[in-house]
Amino acid sequence: MQRSEVVALDKRHVWHPYTPMDAYIATTDPLVVVGAEGPYLFDADGTRYLDANGSWWVSTLGHRHPRLVRALTEQAGAFPHTSLAGVTHAPAARLASELVALAPGAGGPGAERLSRVFYSDNGSTAVEVAIKMAAQYWAQNGRPARTRFITLSGAFHGETIGATSVGGVEVFRDVFGPLLFDVVHVPSPAEPAGWERAFAQVEATLRAHPDEIAAVILEPLIQGAAGMHVYAPAFLRAVREATRAVDTFLIADEVFTGLGRTGARFACDLADVVPDLLCLAKALSGGLLPFAATLATERVFCGFGGGSERALYYGHSYCGNPLGAAVAREVLAVYRDEDVLGQVARKAPRVKAAFERMAADIPGVTRPRALGLVGAVDLGGGGYLARAGWRVYEAARRRGLYLRPLGDTVYVAPALNIPDAALDELLAGVEASLREVARAGG
Repeated sequence: MQRSEVVALDKRHVWHPYTPMDAYIATTDPLVVVGAEGPYLFDADGTRYLDANGSWWVSTLGHRHPRLVRALTEQAGAFPHTSLAGVTHAPAARLASELVALAPGAGGPGAERLSRVFYSDNGSTAVEVAIKMAAQYWAQNGRPARTRFITLSGAFHGETIGATSVGGVEVFRDVFGPLLFDVVHVPSPAEPAGWERAFAQVEATLRAHPDEIAAVILEPLIQGAAGMHVYAPAFLRAVREATRAVDTFLIADEVFTGLGRTGARFACDLADVVPDLLCLAKALSGGLLPFAATLATERVFCGFGGGSERALYYGHSYCGNPLGAAVAREVLAVYRDEDVLGQVARKAPRVKAAFERMAADIPGVTRPRALGLVGAVDLGGGGYLARAGWRVYEAARRRGLYLRPLGDTVYVAPALNIPDAALDELLAGVEASLREVARAGG
């Protein structure tokens, strides 16, 4: 099929995510991807693009990693799917065992360990599972008034109604306001006022309403979709202690940060924190197919025993899909065999230094921040609907980079195993694109 035919069909029928479709149909010349290899995408016109954002943060081992492709095809040759309701299989069972062995606090006290794994399809559903687990646990274990959640301004936890309810990015949630349940929003710990102000409100809310709060939910250390806002591990530690003081739950949404993005296996590890519930997706299946998991402590799990009416009646058709589980097991093996965390540790200082230099040298570029293999700067301050970042996107595309911004935030989150030469290409291309836009007046 010719490129023009693909674009014509696309504009006639496909409704794209996060896209003003009238402008897209009228003016956008989309990338038409026909192949991918490592950190690169290949367009139908023969152009190679460096995937600066890991195709929405999922391709942490690059595209078409041969070991992941082999794991997928071998499992497909055995059996591609079965329900996990009253059925099990080796990929799901073995993956669960491996995840709990790697989870924060592995080897700690039994009831506080993340020892149970509930599978689902994507980051939103992983969070939805955690919300329902927390709410149902308290409903049937003597604290039925615990139905509210504390969440952070700027939080993003997914697209389902529950996940949207606990989100804090207004542009993603305001239109759905009448459908959302009430939550307690506190300031972001990444705001200039500092994490102490945010924590004071968390602590005050927990102390004032200990019988109402089911959980505090947060993205550990990096608020991704809000603009890659990085905050101090001290905030995460303080929140964990505050939730323990009133005996309520902490939900760690590691959909973005989990499995190496911050330089640690989990962002919670950088704060030495063990949550009650932990959500995983994105990196878990290395960008090959949708797959997610919600890890729970033994205490949470035991709160659902005692009769069929107390079970967690929740699930999706593809829960524990054997293709996803087989690929996820191979992802963990590649991380170990290729020392992926070590690769991140070696490359992270280069990312940090590059973004600090861009902010220091380029007019209008502000707020450099970096953690692990995430680097970001801002242009102006117009938020998610600002257009400045899209001018950088166009400049980067002309240089062979696929660099999708978050409004006026320009950021990179490439494959964790990106080769050194490709990382140099990426950082140089981002800097050149920012300079071009700055010369043109933003």
